[in-house]
Amino acid sequence: MIRLNILLLLAVMASALYLVRLQYESRRLYTEIERAQAEARRLDTDRERLMADKRGQATPLRVERLAKEQLHMLPASPGITVYVTQGHAPGVAAVTSMAPAPAASPSAQEASRP
Repeated sequence: MIRLNILLLLAVMASALYLVRLQYESRRLYTEIERAQAEARRLDTDRERLMADKRGQATPLRVERLAKEQLHMLPASPGITVYVTQGHAPGVAAVTSMAPAPAASPSAQEASRP
């Protein structure tokens, strides 16, 4: 009978220790979930803020202002527009005359040999 009581006492102690361990693990996991949810909320608010900043950065007025100030671009007007016709463009002849003559390709050199 004493052996049975000792065995039951050991079983109850093991069960109690296991229960304590499970409660500890449960609390640890719960705090980890809370931490992850808080991080998700923080990231969501950061994402919303960044999306609002992105919308603000891409306004047409801001893009035009930056194009004028930083890139020194001008709005298109008929006075500065060059129209290209099929076949030749104004100013192209001057550019090609300044370029060095293209080197003959090896196949063209072989064809010119007797």
